[in-house]
Amino acid sequence: MTADSESPHYPAEPTPGNQAALDNLVKLLDLEVIEVNIFRGASTDEDRQRVFGGQVAGQALVAAARTIDEPGRMVHSLHAYFLRPGDPTTPILYEVDRIRDGRSFTTRRVVAIQHGRAIFNLQASFHNEEPGLDHQLLMPTGLPEPESLPDFKTRNAPYADQLGDYYEQPRPIDLRYVTGDPMSRNGEKSTSQQVWLRTNGQLPDDPVLHACIVTYASDMTLLDTTILPFGMSWASGDVQMASLDHAMWFHRPFRADDWLLYDQTALSTSSARGLAGGAIFTSDGRLAISVVQEGLTRVGRA
Repeated sequence: MTADSESPHYPAEPTPGNQAALDNLVKLLDLEVIEVNIFRGASTDEDRQRVFGGQVAGQALVAAARTIDEPGRMVHSLHAYFLRPGDPTTPILYEVDRIRDGRSFTTRRVVAIQHGRAIFNLQASFHNEEPGLDHQLLMPTGLPEPESLPDFKTRNAPYADQLGDYYEQPRPIDLRYVTGDPMSRNGEKSTSQQVWLRTNGQLPDDPVLHACIVTYASDMTLLDTTILPFGMSWASGDVQMASLDHAMWFHRPFRADDWLLYDQTALSTSSARGLAGGAIFTSDGRLAISVVQEGLTRVGRA
């Protein structure tokens, strides 16, 4: 990374409101135990038409992890399908199927249910850490420091009236766009974007929680990448976007309350679907997570 001593500086000191928003997110991921292998999760009280996909994925991963008996066995991959829009006014039931418990690997399947129907399906694999060969994709170089980039309220101040109450809401995740944010791209075409992210406050030393928080955050910007080649964003009024499936591979340890670089690339957009890939690096250059997501990218009609 590079830093210019004369460039603006936007410190990432969490405000009480943002820390409270993060605490609420942690609480949101703390599922209620209903029965063996059955959990219940709440939704946020935001005025949404559907439950945020990252929330369901994060809660489902929590449900899977809470059925793992071997200490230190961590998630190394997950594959998920978003089947139906979630109802934000109704709790979500998570049923866990203990598919396999092996000596080194554990596999779980989780189905999220509302109103008697499956809305989401996740399969996750957990693995004991082992010594072995080590190679990774290199982190991009020459990037600005995250605190030299504007936070949400700073970069969106010109659009405060347009964003309404959304502008004033405290945020559990601090996102800093390296390559231009959705509100200001003004039709610029690109095949990639980079975002620095971390929680807007401190988290407990629980690696499962950190994995679930980043699973939540990984759904916040990746699908947007698929329409960048057309100079569009979620702020374009004529585009309908929704996650269809989501896959993650966890490679190396990380903390969600430390800065992470989310390097995202548009892989394919066709037939009203877009596919994007992402690499999440720690600030010292270790590849922590790989992500691939496909979603609906329907333009000009509901």
